[in-house]
Amino acid sequence: MYLIIILILSITTTLQSPSAYAHTNNSEGYSLIEVNDNHINYELKVDLTELGHAMNQVMAQKQFDTKIVQDYVNSRIELYADSVKVKGTLEATDVETINDKQFAVMNLKYQLEDNPEKLVLDYNMFLDDSDPSHANYATVKLDGKQQEGVLTFESRELEIGEVSFVQTATQFLLLGLEHIFTGYDHILFVISLLFGAKTIKNTFTLVTAFTIAHSITLILATLDIVQLPGRFVEATIALSIIYVALINIFNPDSKHQPWLAFAFGLIHGFGFAGILSKMQLDGSHLATSLLSFNIGIEIGQLIIVAIVFPILLWLKKITVKPAKWVIPGASVAILAFGLVWFMERAF
Repeated sequence: MYLIIILILSITTTLQSPSAYAHTNNSEGYSLIEVNDNHINYELKVDLTELGHAMNQVMAQKQFDTKIVQDYVNSRIELYADSVKVKGTLEATDVETINDKQFAVMNLKYQLEDNPEKLVLDYNMFLDDSDPSHANYATVKLDGKQQEGVLTFESRELEIGEVSFVQTATQFLLLGLEHIFTGYDHILFVISLLFGAKTIKNTFTLVTAFTIAHSITLILATLDIVQLPGRFVEATIALSIIYVALINIFNPDSKHQPWLAFAFGLIHGFGFAGILSKMQLDGSHLATSLLSFNIGIEIGQLIIVAIVFPILLWLKKITVKPAKWVIPGASVAILAFGLVWFMERAF
């Protein structure tokens, strides 16, 4: 009961805050669903600010209580055990900080008559209410089998034992693509590296070194072999952007070396692994999920390089004076972003 009171107070504060009316966009959630004999335990973690915003739309003039939260979750998340719909009871709640963001943690229990052979999850949290870009990283365990999946606006259903190799690979490849294209700090770091790449060969070695490095730490962090504090990783990623931007500004004729890309790539890999490490990947789909996610990141990275590098070569050949200020000006802008991110993440 004490934890439920904490969640109610947290959501109520969020509802009353002016910032609650600003969508978080790209909000995240995590689901851990375990079937134990005649009941299902569901640990649901969702962005607290986004939950407050979504709840604001269903509150109207109702008195806020625990049943409102329970009914809201049951209306947005449907579980089917052997094709029979079951409803969850909200047993405990908490507020947890993940990667410097506050998440509402809700533990639901679904009572069953028998141990089911098949489980289907239909997920609609936030997707139609407040944040169509919301994604939930789900893990379902049933009879020794484990199924992972990413629940999004386009893909809202997860069925244990029914997801094929191709479906899993495609899902995590798209997740990797989305992660790199929405990871603006990673994009700016890669662009900063390209500013100091003088030849195609130099570009290839920089990208290769960065890829090898972040692949190593992505694997180590996802497998929980090596872990670093999230705040430290995010602040160091910001520092990597600052460092490379300063080189580009004060020593624009220098050629970036592969060791620089490799060293900072190790840190960026921990940043890439943030989502996967929360999913508790295990079982037969571990290698597929990890490899597909990494391939998605690499494809996204290559697309960025293929677009930016030719433009940089063209700018460097132009003799018109204003064009000469494009790269230094962009480096100053990137430096500013890096400084802002570092202040936000380190303090």
